[in-house]
Amino acid sequence: MSDTPEAIVPPTPRRKPKPEVTTINGRPLKPATLMMGHGFDPVLSEGALKPPIFQTSTFAFENAAAGKRHFEGITGKRPGGAEGLVYSRFNGPNQEILEDRLSVWDGAEDALVFSSGMTAICVLMLAMCSAGDVIVHSGPLYAASEGFVAKVLARYGVTYVDFPAQASRAEMDAVLATAQAQAEAQGGKVALIYLESPANPTNALVDVEAMRDARDAAFTGDDHPPIAIDNTFLGPLWQKPLDHGADIVVYSLTKYVGGHSDLVAGSVSGAKKWIDPVRALRNTMGGICDPNTAWMLLRSLETVELRMTRAGENAAKVCEFLRGHPKVEGLGYLGFISDPAQQDIYDRHCSGAGSTFSVFIKGGEAEAFRFLDSLTIAKLAVSLGGTETLASLPAAMTHLSVPDERKAALGITDNLVRISVGIEDADDLIADFAQALDAV
Repeated sequence: MSDTPEAIVPPTPRRKPKPEVTTINGRPLKPATLMMGHGFDPVLSEGALKPPIFQTSTFAFENAAAGKRHFEGITGKRPGGAEGLVYSRFNGPNQEILEDRLSVWDGAEDALVFSSGMTAICVLMLAMCSAGDVIVHSGPLYAASEGFVAKVLARYGVTYVDFPAQASRAEMDAVLATAQAQAEAQGGKVALIYLESPANPTNALVDVEAMRDARDAAFTGDDHPPIAIDNTFLGPLWQKPLDHGADIVVYSLTKYVGGHSDLVAGSVSGAKKWIDPVRALRNTMGGICDPNTAWMLLRSLETVELRMTRAGENAAKVCEFLRGHPKVEGLGYLGFISDPAQQDIYDRHCSGAGSTFSVFIKGGEAEAFRFLDSLTIAKLAVSLGGTETLASLPAAMTHLSVPDERKAALGITDNLVRISVGIEDADDLIADFAQALDAV
């Protein structure tokens, strides 16, 4: 055989030498089953039952022509990306297996992993936007996401138009019209519709289907902005945004997917047409998660359904107790929605209420602080989705940088405590919350 590039047949990826079993008797296997081996063959790693950690910075090519072909994909001279392992800024065995398994949960064509959720969000937005473009986003967003749009991207000529998470279809139509006019005036385009649902920390839901319909009505043909959604609060178990009109799903994998408060990572997933430009920018900037973190996430994905199910059951019991307590002013829990429009979105989009919610302590910051400082089982910390129960005060912590008037408009009050229920015994958690409320 000639050793010219044209004659090279791309090698079969080393981690998947044979067709994988994804169905039995025509029945598709569930994600919980596929997490045990999807994307990995022990034959290629000395019979190791689980993927080893490939702690290496670079990978040897079969021959020079194969190396050239990989770099044609990496640099964009040929679509599709690298067809093999190249360099750990671009790809690696642990990361690729993880990306395959993340795709399974959301039913996505492709996925990318990053060193943090915010790295995923920032690279996504940078890949989609040019100077003069406009981002349309729901509110509230995680404070760092909102800050990146309003403060960092603004320095490069990217502006934004925002709308409340609970917006109706008519309000969505109006905000898209405003964004189109703004983009035209700036010589740009509406580059991205970015949603967070449920919103952090209020648990407000965005009607993804309504936004898809509004987007499709406002933009004709294939020239339309993608809809990206941060699915961290309910994903990957309780909400499947790609089924309801989103194009790209974003995660802080630090939270429920990682689930043990011992790693930091993020991801985006969706169709290749949207993921390819994000991959290209990640190849340039870096930001891919490291092999050890990817390996830990593979471990975590094996139990994510079990952990989230237990946490969700615990949250339902805890919220049932909190709902009737005299020192609780209200709850932002998806299991107890009072607004019919929000309930309609929940019924169409969600399969569970999750385990992260907000509780409004009667009083203000002083009373909320006393409640937080009196907790014994629940830990005072600002993350969520771990095996342990966490509590924090967003207005004074994660959303401290948000201007006071915007916090007030979004319902992020001084007495809003965000709670992420873990997998402890539910009765013990209720006892802990009871004694902490007694101290208020």
